[in-house]
Amino acid sequence: MPAVVGIYTEATDPDCLDEGTAVNLLAGAPRRGFGIIGGSTAKGIGEHYEGYRTLDWPDRIVESLTKAVGPIEYLNLAQIGVVTNKVIERQLDAMKEFAPDLSFFSCGGNDLFVETPDYGAIECNLTKIFSFGSATGARLATMTLADAISDPAMMIFRERLERLNNIVRARAAKYDVILVDLWNHSIGQRPNILSSDKIHFTMAGNAVLGAEVIKALAAAK
Repeated sequence: MPAVVGIYTEATDPDCLDEGTAVNLLAGAPRRGFGIIGGSTAKGIGEHYEGYRTLDWPDRIVESLTKAVGPIEYLNLAQIGVVTNKVIERQLDAMKEFAPDLSFFSCGGNDLFVETPDYGAIECNLTKIFSFGSATGARLATMTLADAISDPAMMIFRERLERLNNIVRARAAKYDVILVDLWNHSIGQRPNILSSDKIHFTMAGNAVLGAEVIKALAAAK
């Protein structure tokens, strides 16, 4: 059932995790280094939302992992507006040097902001990124983007997102990547999920995404 603006806070949101639950889920996880590459979704940007902590989803993972297993090394290389070929050029070498045992990848959305997206190039670039991650020996995780578009003028972009998500799912399956699949998650139907740019999650969305990532990591540990 879709949420109504103002009816939930982080403490009452059924899709969020309280601190104790999040820590218990990650207890014993063999994670001492956490690295992230990708675009703005991977960076975790978004506007404050009343009733939720102003804490992006990557920092929520770091917070819970640290409380569950002790200090960890953390590096987020994600950049706002970056496309997949630039992720390869700018971020892979630094991530290889960092050598985390857990890597999270999220990119491809920015490749869709053109007149005619090149899905062949997107798939090729994502294959390179996932192949790189697999070769490092790190446990890999990724996500699909949520179906949160309600503006009729943006329906063409919704079709693009769905196609991108299908590519991500296929790459995740091929490379044994933990997948946080948000496309059909009820989060997409919430009126409080997107910031004023209608693209990035609010902190309410970041809270739910953080919970979904934690649950996925816990299931795979």
